[in-house]
Amino acid sequence: MTTYKAPVRDTQFLFEDVFNIYDTYIDLTGTEDATPDLMNSIMDEAGKFATQELHPINYSGHEEGARLEDGEVITPKGFKEAYEKYKECGWSQLSETPEFGGQGLPRTLNGAVSEFMLSANASFAIYMTRDGSVAAIERNASEELKQKYLPKLIDGSWGGPMAMTEPHCGSDLGMLRTKAEPQADGTYKITGTKMFITGGDADLGENAIHLVLARIPGSPEGIKGISLFITPKYLVNDDGSVGEHNNVNCGSIEHKMGLNASSTCVMNFEGATGWLIGDVNKGMRAMFAMVNKSRFLIGLQGTAIAEVAYQNAAEYAHERIQMRALTGPKNPDGAADPIIVHPDVRRMLLNQRSFIEGSRALNTYIGLLFDEQERSQDPERQKEVGQLLDFLTPICKGFASEMGTENTNLALQCFGGHGFIRENGMEQFVRDMRAAQIYEGTTGIQGLDLLARKVLGSQGETLKLFTKEIHAFCKENAGNEAMKEFIEPLTALNKEWGDLTMKIGMAAMEKSPDEIGSASVDYLMYAGYASLAYMWAKMAKAAIAGGDEAFYKAKLQTAQFYYKRILPRTKLHAETMLSGAEYLMDMDAEAFLR
Repeated sequence: MTTYKAPVRDTQFLFEDVFNIYDTYIDLTGTEDATPDLMNSIMDEAGKFATQELHPINYSGHEEGARLEDGEVITPKGFKEAYEKYKECGWSQLSETPEFGGQGLPRTLNGAVSEFMLSANASFAIYMTRDGSVAAIERNASEELKQKYLPKLIDGSWGGPMAMTEPHCGSDLGMLRTKAEPQADGTYKITGTKMFITGGDADLGENAIHLVLARIPGSPEGIKGISLFITPKYLVNDDGSVGEHNNVNCGSIEHKMGLNASSTCVMNFEGATGWLIGDVNKGMRAMFAMVNKSRFLIGLQGTAIAEVAYQNAAEYAHERIQMRALTGPKNPDGAADPIIVHPDVRRMLLNQRSFIEGSRALNTYIGLLFDEQERSQDPERQKEVGQLLDFLTPICKGFASEMGTENTNLALQCFGGHGFIRENGMEQFVRDMRAAQIYEGTTGIQGLDLLARKVLGSQGETLKLFTKEIHAFCKENAGNEAMKEFIEPLTALNKEWGDLTMKIGMAAMEKSPDEIGSASVDYLMYAGYASLAYMWAKMAKAAIAGGDEAFYKAKLQTAQFYYKRILPRTKLHAETMLSGAEYLMDMDAEAFLR
């Protein structure tokens, strides 16, 4: 069966050696307690909790799955007990505001802890995610609603599902039909059916506080007529206690290819009482308060599941005996050599490692941006990091989910036939990983959002913010001979990124807007590889400064692998994104049917 150990040392390297986060925190409000000793202690404890409490019930939860009994969702054996311990440890409160019971610790720490939990048991960890719901309520709801709902959401007593998707409309939310009929007391009666609701119901916690997108009668068509409502499973009394049932029911649980222990529900709202969050017809604006954090979470999931899969593949490669090394026996007393001696096995492992460690660095960088956005006293810096987050979160989500799937498959491949056998646990990681490319917006949606809205929609300003930072890093290290193998290709890549963007924009104006759609996913992948190249250059610099310690040596070698064996993929994406929309759009739609 699979094992897991939280990568605390690697996270500490990023916090201290690469990003020097504690220097940044000097200038941010409310980070006085975020000392290295405290942060490291919390990460150690989170790692132990993930390893000792969550991973042992990962595979059994996958096999048992969540189930619906008498209208109630029952989670697998051990989940309720683990949930109570999770609450007692305060893991749900780490980065939330102290005003509502949070601990007010940095988002970088919350991101690291979330990764550990997602690696150990993705299905369990998904139940625990409330960041997006908390953000939407905190930024948009009335003070009364905040006081009523946020404390219990933050301490983990209540779940916070997001009820957006409907059977007839997926990401095209403008088509939704759920109604919100105003009542004399200022509430609304919510009626409609939502599907694909992660953790829509579960026997974890006392209540589920659904955030529901619905349309008030008479509102404009499309997304301009959507409002957002708090619609709890059970009504909440004035004293904060749970009251009567609110006509919010789980109709069924989806039978999925993975994440079996996580209940993905069809939820029926049958005249349920809801409370408006923010302004009428401004539901999409309120929802966007949670988008960046939700996308960031899925990026973490890509890193996390690839990490646990890699750990088991690396262990197996040291244990599995097959054939002899091409350069001669390395295990002369045995019948064969361990497969770690074979170049192709090392290729697969280094592919995984270079993605995981690169994406973990990007996640840390993004977590630090969240901290600056929330805590900086400089309005200009807050605006700048907000633009950077808008730019980077679709890259984080889209690229990490694509690469997470690729590398989890490679981890299974290291096991050969034994990876395809259920009892060895590797196929669970492949199944669980696959959803990340779909929910919270597919890769195609992330690519279009990045290129059309975030980059071209800002006339390239969001891209320039990031590429200027990369340019400054390259200029600063141009005279460092030890960094030459990273700085020269990164400098060229950074320039090409801007040139490619301009060419796509011109093609869209001169030919058709379809040029943007045809290039968008390749552009997203190019952006992901380029972003990780910057992260790896920063890690290489820190590793060189670290000296000959085995940890730093392996880090530098992985950086070199990334630049030589992974980064050339950008050349293919560059060529493909400029190939033109006509090769996609010229064929008649009927010709696709056979």
